[in-house]
Amino acid sequence: MALLSGLFIVFFAACNAPAEKAEAIDMDKLKVEIQAMEDAFSAAEKAKDAAAVVAYYADDAISYSRNQEPAVGKAAIQTKIAENLAKDSAGTTNVYKVVDLFAEGNMAVEIGSFSHLDPAGTEVDKGFYMSYFQKRDGKYVCVRDMNVTTLPAKSPM
Repeated sequence: MALLSGLFIVFFAACNAPAEKAEAIDMDKLKVEIQAMEDAFSAAEKAKDAAAVVAYYADDAISYSRNQEPAVGKAAIQTKIAENLAKDSAGTTNVYKVVDLFAEGNMAVEIGSFSHLDPAGTEVDKGFYMSYFQKRDGKYVCVRDMNVTTLPAKSPM
């Protein structure tokens, strides 16, 4: 009985032990880091390098795009990106900008805006995206993302 009481006291003390103090996140530094990831994503798209684009993603990522089924896994995301890049014969580019950023522990959520530009720099589409990141092996990778356009839907005529 004394042994059981002793184990109970140790268990109770362990449950009430102060939690480890989480390391404070420097949000300004993190915003610069995430924006650099977005800039690299854009540069890789411009270079039509699908492999460089998917460096943004975790192996188990899921990407949700409008009017398409989700791409599940890094390989499927790369295939989708490669197909989209191959279709772009006009030389369009995307610009991504961090709008808002939330982070705690090893997780971060970015809300960003995008502008889709033609070769002359005219905006042909714009909208917002949300990316959920996890810090793995010391670096953030996207595990989920989705986007939406702010342009009105085209009527089927």
